[in-house]
Amino acid sequence: MALSKFGFIVTGAGFEPAGQRVVLSTDVFEMIAVGVPAAADAVAVARQLASEGVQLLELCGGFGPVWTARVIEAVGPGVPVGAVGYGPESIDAMYALFKA
Repeated sequence: MALSKFGFIVTGAGFEPAGQRVVLSTDVFEMIAVGVPAAADAVAVARQLASEGVQLLELCGGFGPVWTARVIEAVGPGVPVGAVGYGPESIDAMYALFKA
């Protein structure tokens, strides 16, 4: 089966807990991006995306291993879950974005 429905969840200040959604689609492929305010909110969103037929789910780098594991547990073995990671070359730029 070819990949035809992909989900991406990102955390960001100001998003609604139930998620804010953007859909990009063609005749054969659909990507659903959902923004949530905190990693904890992604568990319910991930379950919803899985119930909608998302075949693959990617999480932004802000989730870390704990919340990535919780999302994996929430969607079960039928939907692969990946997480964005940043290499050491990005540490200074990431720090500049998120320092208080």
